[in-house]
Amino acid sequence: MGETQDTRPTSEFHARNFSPDVGRRVAALDAQDQADGVRRLRAWTQSALALRPGERVIDVGCGTGSQTQVLAAAVEPSGDALGIEASPALREVAEQRAEAAGSPARFRDGDALALPLPDATADVVWCERVLQHLSEPDRAVGEMARVLRPGGRVALIDSDWATALLHPGDPEAVAALMSGALTAAANPYSGRRLLGQLSAAGLVIDDQGSQALLQDNSTVQWPLVRMMGESAVRRGRLTEAQRERLYEELADAAQRGALHMSVTMFAVVAHRPA
Repeated sequence: MGETQDTRPTSEFHARNFSPDVGRRVAALDAQDQADGVRRLRAWTQSALALRPGERVIDVGCGTGSQTQVLAAAVEPSGDALGIEASPALREVAEQRAEAAGSPARFRDGDALALPLPDATADVVWCERVLQHLSEPDRAVGEMARVLRPGGRVALIDSDWATALLHPGDPEAVAALMSGALTAAANPYSGRRLLGQLSAAGLVIDDQGSQALLQDNSTVQWPLVRMMGESAVRRGRLTEAQRERLYEELADAAQRGALHMSVTMFAVVAHRPA
């Protein structure tokens, strides 16, 4: 997922994953890039956008620039794809990877809440799994609408943490742990809010889709599980003993290939009226 704040974490989830260890951050983003759910939803969204050669595309919160490169390829040879990223470390990785791949994708510093672009200069705006981390997501969507040309399109992809599922385990303990996802994110219900945010920004909805991001038993995101567990204990939803028992049940299930952990992502494509 792209990062839009480098020195100002906006949620517990963001703060826990905010680290000067750029290698760890890049590894996490690379793993997400390879997730089947992410790849399927990206493919659907790109098809709905119907990118054309010669268009100018903006990738807000582009992270390592993997998707920016894909967008750049779709608008070649005369188009332009610009990734906006606040993290200097991630921007450097994005630039190095684009150069190594021979991609024309470009990158620059910027914040989703104040895009460094003139009004009505972009044909397409892409923003993936960024809004969930923002305390002012409506403002960010307004910025995306501002930079769109009349007839321009925008694609928003984001998770809705109320859809998170975890199995097995005592149902009450699991519910208490998963409630941590709702308190950890600045904007945990982001996925369901996309339609309303785009409409409020004066854009017209064209299509919408969804995809579950399923956790592979061999690569479980234990830091995320522990973050939610610690949050549940702090809020008095779980005792330490209940948390540790649940951790043991989940680890055993993962070892047996029986762990289910998922969250649903939503995508909405809209356009600015001509």
